[in-house]
Amino acid sequence: MTTSPPWSLMPTEVSGPPTATRASTANPESVAGLAGWSARGEATWAPDGRLPDHPLQGCTAATEDDRVWLVWYPGSSRGGTYLTQITPATGAVTSYRSPLQQPDGFAVRGNRAVFTRRDHNKRAAELVRAELDGGTWSVTGRVRLRTPGRVVPRCAQGRDGFLWLRAGDTWTRIEV
Repeated sequence: MTTSPPWSLMPTEVSGPPTATRASTANPESVAGLAGWSARGEATWAPDGRLPDHPLQGCTAATEDDRVWLVWYPGSSRGGTYLTQITPATGAVTSYRSPLQQPDGFAVRGNRAVFTRRDHNKRAAELVRAELDGGTWSVTGRVRLRTPGRVVPRCAQGRDGFLWLRAGDTWTRIEV
């Protein structure tokens, strides 16, 4: 199904869920690597030592009901990519290792997720399905998607169990 997304391209919501930011010495609020911001530009969430490593940069983010999921990678030599679930109302944080390194799209519903990784300058993307079992995300399927145009960088957004993938001037909705 192809349609326009019913939300802003920025992964922030009125309630102020966290969004991925790049750490910068120019902005003291972003030194933590990841931060949550309200619609009024106020910092509402910071990792405060609750992440398994120090974030270098966010890859993508998704919402699921009242929770926010961040996909990010650390600046340490340990490497890897992490999925972090945050409940803004309580501040609860749970992190997992991602089954896919540095995806640029992610959506989640319950214990299932989809990831995308675009093929640079091509009309294609890899779609990876995964499932959470206990404390581990595992890949359950992979497929190469042909798209109506080039997949735009950072334009695969997850909202409540659907991944919105932008390719050229078209948005495609993929259900988890």
